Amino acid sequence: MSCERCAASCPAAGGAKAPAVRKAAGGVTVALLGQPNSGKSTLFNGLTGARQHVGNWPGKTVERKEGTFERGGTAFQVVDLPGSYGLAANSPEEEVTRDYLASGAADIVLVMADASQLERSLYMLADFVAACPEQPCLLALNLMDVAENQGKRIDAVLIARRLGVPVVPLVASRPEGYGALLDALARTVRERSVVDGARLREGIAAAPDTIQGTAAAKFAWIEGLLDGAVEAPARPHALSRFDRVVTGSRWSKPITIGMILLGFILAFVPAIPIMMLGGAISSLGQVVAGALAQAGAPDVLGSFLAGVVFNSLCFGTMMVGYVFGINLVFGLYEEAGYMARISYVFDHTMARFGLQGKSLMPFLMCLGCTMGGVSGSRVIDSWGQRMLTVMMAWAIPCGSTWGVVPVLAVAFFGVAGAPLVIVGIFAVTILIMWLVGRVFGPRLVAKGERAGMVMELPPYHRPHLGNVARGALLKSRQMFVRAIRVVALFAFAIWALTYTATGSVEGSVLYALGTAIEPVTRFFGMGWQTFTAWLCALVLKESALGVLSGLFTGAATPNAVLVGVMTGAAAAASNIGEVMAQAISAPEALAFIFAFTFNMPCAASVSATWGEVHSTKWTVITALFYICCSLLLGCVVYHVSALFL
Repeated sequence: MSCERCAASCPAAGGAKAPAVRKAAGGVTVALLGQPNSGKSTLFNGLTGARQHVGNWPGKTVERKEGTFERGGTAFQVVDLPGSYGLAANSPEEEVTRDYLASGAADIVLVMADASQLERSLYMLADFVAACPEQPCLLALNLMDVAENQGKRIDAVLIARRLGVPVVPLVASRPEGYGALLDALARTVRERSVVDGARLREGIAAAPDTIQGTAAAKFAWIEGLLDGAVEAPARPHALSRFDRVVTGSRWSKPITIGMILLGFILAFVPAIPIMMLGGAISSLGQVVAGALAQAGAPDVLGSFLAGVVFNSLCFGTMMVGYVFGINLVFGLYEEAGYMARISYVFDHTMARFGLQGKSLMPFLMCLGCTMGGVSGSRVIDSWGQRMLTVMMAWAIPCGSTWGVVPVLAVAFFGVAGAPLVIVGIFAVTILIMWLVGRVFGPRLVAKGERAGMVMELPPYHRPHLGNVARGALLKSRQMFVRAIRVVALFAFAIWALTYTATGSVEGSVLYALGTAIEPVTRFFGMGWQTFTAWLCALVLKESALGVLSGLFTGAATPNAVLVGVMTGAAAAASNIGEVMAQAISAPEALAFIFAFTFNMPCAASVSATWGEVHSTKWTVITALFYICCSLLLGCVVYHVSALFL
């Protein structure tokens, strides 16, 4: 459906009314419309601050962001429409944007354009004017600082006179300069200004009835609109030589991978203090539990506080610390203009899997932390490609996994055999990623959308650290609130299964359950001890060593399994591998290694996934897929290796 035909469904154009969307009661609804990298999200965060929420559009797995602010006694509701290059409805994001505009739910549409490349950025405005000619709007020319650094001069007054609506120069990353925009917004509300699009409609009517003809008519209208209003130097951009190196040379891919890994490392700088705070919260929980015990309080109270309340706060804080670091560093990459280059360089490679080039970044980040990789998928514009990226990224073993696997691999298979286990893990990683693409790819990314080519590379410019930091804090705050619910649920389940009044694991529900179903878990290659560690790793991956240590060497320690979950690898005995090698067989150890590695990452990653994709259905599907895969892998590895080991 072309964007001209969608005018037939626009109430302002006199067409059939689209399904109604409720307006903000007693206020003004402002819709932010623009292309990717135009600065919509930056402006949205600057206007609404913490007064925002994120969800999905009704009936669509496309992110919906809404927020509020007040100006002059008037309440404004801001709706950040999905970034798209037009209104042709060639993707779910474009379909959502088009349908929302057609519904008439917005009182005012604020069109964002990139002032540094106005000719291309105004195509969305042309689409909008053709589709909804009677919709009140105003135009914001963002990134004026970049345009000025390029030597461009833009006559916003002349453009406003030709359009018939307010045109406001803007730097969205500087909220202190929003005064002119808010004044223009209030004026648009009063005057109900609409674009004078007569010349555009005449040009479209006279053009050939083809997509190319319509596009040519729109660009001709843009050219007339900007004639004499933009002065630009003839010299090329100063960084064009650097861009040729990072996007068009044989070094482009190595440089891109290096920049991603550098960002991953830099993310730990702000993350480590926050993660250390999370560890301190866990230690405080144990101190509180000890104090309550000395005061004569029931042991179950102290255990619950330490194992559930403080542990949940610990995991949630540690997760948010890394998420904040990732959003901060890669937010700087995005605002500087480098993120689009990542997509461009690897777009052709990733398109073979139905993904865009930006998917490479989450994959590499998952080598350190899965929740960081999941959070990094936020830069992917298409929801289907984002979801597919997350599902495939779950297959990549994280840093916590690599803290467990080598210990067991060396203990059971020696220095010579351990590398073969590692090679096998990498081979299975590729196999599962391929399987995810084959099974879920067609359901998440339609065949016509199986590419992610960047249509326009934004210019480089100096990022504003304060603005990026505010955005990272907002995202981290939202994720922390969501994560606590999921993490607390998992922590409570493990606590309830492992707590005993006597402190002996034999009296726990988990022991009774594990020994009862051991004939079943044996089929999957795990005895009740290794299955318990596999189960506890659902909460925290690195807890597996602590749990195994508690089960095999800490029988005399009260609630050894619970302590192992709370303290993770720190609770593991130094000789845990040797102890296990004397207690279980090599096939069982190998089955556990593979089942543990390819189980769902951890509760924090589940929460991060739900927070990014806003789909309970697909989050559950992903978790169940990996749980089933891990058990099947354990089964196959155990029974095959038993023939040779």
